[in-house]
Amino acid sequence: MSDPIAIRPVGIVVALTVEAKVLTACAIKPGGITPLVGADVCLSGMGLVAARKAAQTLADAGAKALATFGVAGALESGLRNGTLFCPERVRDEQGHDYTPDPVWRAHILLRLAQTALLVQAHGSLLSVAMPLLTQAAKTNAHSFHVAAAADMESAAVAEIAKARGLPFIALRAIVDEASDTVPVALHESIDPWGRPRLFGLVATMCRHPTLLARLPRLYSRMRHATQALHVAADAAGPGLGWPP
Repeated sequence: MSDPIAIRPVGIVVALTVEAKVLTACAIKPGGITPLVGADVCLSGMGLVAARKAAQTLADAGAKALATFGVAGALESGLRNGTLFCPERVRDEQGHDYTPDPVWRAHILLRLAQTALLVQAHGSLLSVAMPLLTQAAKTNAHSFHVAAAADMESAAVAEIAKARGLPFIALRAIVDEASDTVPVALHESIDPWGRPRLFGLVATMCRHPTLLARLPRLYSRMRHATQALHVAADAAGPGLGWPP
């Protein structure tokens, strides 16, 4: 008989709708579980609280491993848009450190090495409670936490994985670089799943018409990152390569 643990899916937490679309063309309902080949996906929305709830939902549903998959912002200069980042450590702002499963991580890195993607395999991923939108905020976070990049979910998922005794991995593509600034007004015009609030966005453009010129660059950054995620997901295989 086959090993029942081996055939149970990995639970993948994604925060944004655009990240979920990398993994499946099916519509994913926020907060619910969507089954894929070798994985269950939960669209959490942004933030540590939402990600923790999604991880608990996946673990309660029987996931035998947990992963975060999506985009991140660079804190380290030289970490470019579209680079895949598979961190050695994940940490939060309170100083808690989590170590991704080394065998699973090595397996993914081996698969990624067979692609043309830029891949960074060293350094820490910092999970923050509030987005780092300015160069100054990123510089301060990099100096204080000694992290290469930041997201808003991975530490919460890693915490649940540790509590449940489950393997964990994080795989992120860099969107904004350390020197990039994301306008606060534009960030406030999207909902927790990264979808534009239409009326809010129109109102923002009316109040700040100069922001319109920033949209093509921001769109290009996200498109480049999601293209990298597509290649990474294909290279890793079903369930992001779990079990190794």
